[in-house]
Parts: sequence; C-alpha cells; structure tokens
Amino acid sequence: MKILTEKFNTKHNTAPFSQIKLEDYQPAFEENIAKARAEIDAITNNPEAPTFQNTIEALDYSGEALDRLSSIFFNLNSAETSDEMQKIAQAVSPLLTAFSNDIALNEDLFKRVKAVYEQRSNLNLSPEQATLLDKKFKSFSRNGALLSEDKKTRLREIDTELAKLKLTYGENVLAETNNYHLHITNHNDLKGLPEGTIEAAASLAKSKNLEGWVFTLDYPSYIPFVTYVDNRELRKELAIANGKKAFQNNEFNNEEITLKIAKLRFERANLLGYKTHSDFVLEERMAQTPEKVKSFLNDLLAKAKPAAEKEFAQLTTFAKELDGIDELEKWDGAYYSEKLKQKLFDFDDEKLKPYFKLENILNGAFTVAEKLFGITFKEVFDIDKYHDDVQTFEVLDFQNQLVAIFYADFFPRKGKRNGAWMTSFKPQYIKDGINERPHVSIVCNFTPPTESKPSLLTFNEVTTLFHEFGHALHGMLANTTYPSLSGTSVYWDFVELPSQVMENWCYEPEALAIFAKHYKTGEIIPQEFVNKIKESASFLEGMATLRQLSFGILDMAFHSNNPNNITNIKAFEKAAFEGTTQYPDVEENCMSVSFSHIFQGGYSSGYYSYKWAEVLDADAFAYFQEKGIFNKEVATKFKDNVLSKGGTELPMELYKRFRGQEPKPEALLKRAGLI
Repeated sequence: MKILTEKFNTKHNTAPFSQIKLEDYQPAFEENIAKARAEIDAITNNPEAPTFQNTIEALDYSGEALDRLSSIFFNLNSAETSDEMQKIAQAVSPLLTAFSNDIALNEDLFKRVKAVYEQRSNLNLSPEQATLLDKKFKSFSRNGALLSEDKKTRLREIDTELAKLKLTYGENVLAETNNYHLHITNHNDLKGLPEGTIEAAASLAKSKNLEGWVFTLDYPSYIPFVTYVDNRELRKELAIANGKKAFQNNEFNNEEITLKIAKLRFERANLLGYKTHSDFVLEERMAQTPEKVKSFLNDLLAKAKPAAEKEFAQLTTFAKELDGIDELEKWDGAYYSEKLKQKLFDFDDEKLKPYFKLENILNGAFTVAEKLFGITFKEVFDIDKYHDDVQTFEVLDFQNQLVAIFYADFFPRKGKRNGAWMTSFKPQYIKDGINERPHVSIVCNFTPPTESKPSLLTFNEVTTLFHEFGHALHGMLANTTYPSLSGTSVYWDFVELPSQVMENWCYEPEALAIFAKHYKTGEIIPQEFVNKIKESASFLEGMATLRQLSFGILDMAFHSNNPNNITNIKAFEKAAFEGTTQYPDVEENCMSVSFSHIFQGGYSSGYYSYKWAEVLDADAFAYFQEKGIFNKEVATKFKDNVLSKGGTELPMELYKRFRGQEPKPEALLKRAGLI
C-alpha cells in the first residue's frame, strides 16, 4: 500500500504499475483521503486572515496524492478492469463523493473563500488567478455551500447515489457487450467480409476454443461486420444485439437506472436553485443556456435535413436497384452506404488499409506535432506500464527538455471498455518554481495485428488516432500554474477543439505523404486515393450530421426538462428522435440505456459540444489552410493561445486571440458540403 501513498520513486515520477496490488487500493484511498482532509483542515483553521495564497492557491494544490491515486485507479478501471476492480470502485466511489461533499459543504472553508472572493477587485490578480478564484467560489456555490443544513444533507445523499448509479450503468453496458458473441461455422456466411476481419474472427474463435469464427459487439469486430457482410439476416442479428444492450429482461437492464440518474440530476439542480440539470451545467459552458444549445442544434438541423433527406432517398433507390430492398433498415445503413461509396468513388476502406499501418500513423502524428509545435517523441522502455500492449514515450522540446510522458494503448481486450479516449496520470502545474510535466495517455480499440499482417487501420481509425492525439497535445503542451486549470480542464464545449482540429491533417496530401505508405512496398498513397478521401469526406454528411444532432437532442430532452413525467424510456426516446429519424424504429432496441457518454461519462447536457467544436475546428483549420497547413506562425498562435492555456481564461477570449475573430459556422457547412 505504501507505494500508493507516497511520492513515487520512479523515473520522472511515473506510476509504478507493476508494483501495485489490487488489495493496495482501498487502504491507500482511505489513507490519502485522510491526508487530503488534514490539508483542508489546515487551510480552514489557519489563524491568519484569508488571502489568495493561503486559501485559494492552497486549496488547488491540496490532495495531490489522492488525485494521483484516483487517476491511476479509475484510468485502469476503464482500460484494464476486472470484477475485483469493479468491486473496489463501488466501495471507494462513495468515499470520494463524501469527501468532495465535505469540502463543498464546509461552511468555515467557504467563509474563507468568500472573504477572498469579495475583495477580488482590490487583489491585483492575474487573469489565471482571477479564473481560479471564480472557479473555487463557484465550486462551493454550485455544490450547495449556500444551502440550509437539511438541503445539504439531501445533496450529499443524491451525490452518493449518483456516483454508484453511474458506475453500475457502465458495468451493465460492459457486461452486455462481453456477454454476447455471434458464432459462425458456415464459411458462406462470411461472404463480403474483408480477409483481415475474417482472420481476426478466426483467432477470436480460437481464443474461445471454438471452431469457425466469432464476432462481438466490440467496435473492431462489429463495425466491419455490419458494413461488409452480405448476409442481411446476420447483419440484423448483430445490429439488434448491439441495440438492445442493457434493454433486456435481465440483471443488466439499465431502464430504471437511466431514469433514476435523470431524476436525481433534476432534483439536484432544483436544490441548487436551477430550473433543470441543463441550466445548471450550461452556466459553465461557452453555450451558457439550454435555449442557446437548442437553437444551435435546430439551426444546424434545418440546414442539414434537406441534404440528409436527399441522401437517404439516393441510398434507398440504390439498395432497391442493387438488391430489390423495399425499405432500408438500420442494419442496412452502413452496408449500402459502403457499397454506394465504392460505386461513386470506386474505392473502399479495404483498398486504403495497406497504406495505414498503425506504427506509420503514430509516427505520422508525431511528425505533424514536431513540424507544428517543435516537439519530438522518443520511445523508452524503462517506464512501467499496466499492460504489455502499452507503449511509452518521452516527449522532448528542441532543447531536449522533458515536455511530457506519453502512453499509447491501442488494442481491444477483455476488461477494456469500448471506444477511444485520452486521459492523464498526472497533470501539469507549477509549484515552488518547478514546472511539473504531465503524464498523458491515449486508449483506443483498433484492429489488432494478425499472424500474417501488422495492425492496418481503417481511415476512420486513422482520424480517431489523430483526434485522441489532439486531446493528448492539449494535455502535453499545458503550461499553467494551477493543476485544476491545466491541459484539458476547460469548458466542455471547448475541449473538443484541439482533438477535432487535428483530424484535418488526415485529409491533406502534404500530411498524408508523411505517414500513408504501403506496409509492404513503402509506396506513398496514390494521389487518386487522396482525392477520393477528400471527395468522399462529405459523402452522406447530411445523414451523419442528422444522426449526431439526434444524440444532442436526446441528451437535451432528458436534461432540460422535468424527467419526473417520463414513464417509459423507449417511448420518450422515440418522441425525442422524431424530427431526426430516417430508418424505421426497432422495437427491441433503445439507445438511452447504453448511451454511456451522457449517463456514465461527463457529457450530460454536453453532447451538442461535438458539433459546437466542429464549428470551432472548421473555422480554425480554415486559418491554417489560408497560411499553409504547417505554417509556424499560425501553429505557434494555436499553441500559445489554446493548447498551453488550459482553462485559465474564457475560451472565446482565447479563441479570438488565436483567430482574430469569433468562429463562423460557414466554414463547417462548406466543409460538410451542406452549402
């Protein structure tokens, strides 16, 4: 346990994964919470008058050991979990919630913070200090410091319950994902599938001691299957299995949990004096109000819908001509989209994959970062890691000084949740004159190498890697004083700008020439393929936009209204989707019960931010295109005003300083081919 309660005696103070035993976690949490409590007590009981330094700054630096332990534990609970670990998560989550509530509801501590806040105009604070003070004050007022005792008690109960419900929700989705597989023994049923997918399915079957081929609901298995397999009945079976995760009559059903989460969030917002959960959340976002988000979503919907309807009609006609399909179903979408794309552009992902060897793409991302921001990545083998798949890198500047530690974890495995994300094991901050550098990680679920081939990515996986790498750059290039304002600690609808802007380099011939090389011959991707990638980038973009907007609308439906009137989740969801649906509804499917982004992750009332950030990223990249995609001056402005600044100032101010103006949606609509 000692290993988790003291400063690590490791290279660059990195996490000592191999020395941690599962039984160490809970006692370490208990000890580190006690330590953090003592630090808070010292601030609260300081006999000196409250100042910015002895109260606000001291608060931000407190609990360092607890924060590190939490990041290690919860990161591994997503990337390398087990039943045992999930039990520990259920046990320690209420302890952490109770501790953060004890801070938020500590009246004496709040008095000190309030005293500093009330004299803020005379304190001559830097913009970063002013932001920190504002955030600390709001962390109390928005978490119940101004409530009466009985309301504070209720708030604690709600927070404890929510912490547990969110964990259970995620565990149920993971269990449903892991509990299902499609076992195929007849080779004819594989018609249409790429050989790499078949090979991966064979090795999956082998690992389960089964004959034939196994397909699962993990994306690298699921997506190619529903995109390529000719057998419509099997596509239907897999798609329905995916859509009914946590919506079945079993112990993993999430209907009641979903509704409970929505109702508790609403009650919590009401307690704190807000009309709805969305009103509470959006106060701390660029968008600011539910009305502004809804009008943003509806405005884009009005612009995208005509294009989406035209595209859907085109897809329907195509499926009818090709296979006599009278009505497109959800399990036909990806399949006929891919076929139509091949017809129109005469290329498919399988033709591209040989040019997208994972190692080359990763090195390409490194080279792009070097050209733009002057940093280099050096793989090292003397830093501890939590799984053999993980790679570790030192990130250095042009003076060979350490910028960050970077972990990369790319392949699916049991115990790792679906999807892709960036996270950190240690934030950047400056304390006692030392600039502590961050330890950043990206976790993905890419197509693994097989016996005969290296890991070859689909173009979608290439953009995913660049996306997560953009988040990582935001973490790695951070240069702020306070840990809570560092890196990706920014308004939620600003956090996707660095990630989404990086995806743009995947479409540029100048960048593709760096990393898109045939894994056997080393030949650079042919220009005609590049043209087709660019042309097809806006293929069926209206439909894709509609789908993305529908998720944001569903999120707002749950959170910007009173959920106590919801009696049936499925019916509620259907009504929310009404203006955006194109395919017939599937009765046994329901998205809300496995919509982990909003019910387990932090995206509640925030799903719109993907589209919001697309407006920012299209506008930002238009600036790069104007001056040259590797233009040092624009890159430096982006690094100095966006990437390094974290949450130290209002995002719109930072953006305008980089761009010279507010973002305009025209760049996005133009890029998407919607105008």
